[in-house]
Amino acid sequence: MGKKIGLLGGTFDPPHLAHLIIAEEVRTKLHLDEVWFIPVYLPPHKTHDFMASAEDRLEMVKRATDHHPNFTVSTIELDRKGPSYTIDTMEELTKKYPDVSFYFIIGGDMLESLHTWKDIEELQKLVTFVAVDRPGYRFKEKRDHLICIDIPTIDISSTEIRTRVQRKETIRYFVPDRVRKYIEERSLYG
Repeated sequence: MGKKIGLLGGTFDPPHLAHLIIAEEVRTKLHLDEVWFIPVYLPPHKTHDFMASAEDRLEMVKRATDHHPNFTVSTIELDRKGPSYTIDTMEELTKKYPDVSFYFIIGGDMLESLHTWKDIEELQKLVTFVAVDRPGYRFKEKRDHLICIDIPTIDISSTEIRTRVQRKETIRYFVPDRVRKYIEERSLYG
């Protein structure tokens, strides 16, 4: 049997400790070989005024994950440019790695809108979705093509971190130290 790889996509603007906890909890509970972090180039569902560049977000994800032997950063969506749809990414990955079983990690809060994702029926044939608890959200029911995992929830969001930076408040312990230093060096979110 081939490798089992978890995929965690997002803007990672910036990546924070909750992202790392989610990846590690799913990796250990599902016995995954690796978790790949996939920063999106342009998220189809959200943008904001203070969004860091793709290059800065990529560098922050690298700094957040490079200490972990089972975490990898994939630039598949950054390389494609334009809006990123999961179906495009999964078609590309399954062609490139036919022996890999992919597990796409989403927040439990995304379950309600999963049916609206582009080509969702086809997507569910290519990947197993793994939903994790998010603060304020508990799973209501089990579904096909879906694994639900209870994880320790930490109520940290990238939005809150950007706001804290704008207010000149500390983000120590919200993000890995190397990410915090990068934000300060590059004056991001100010």
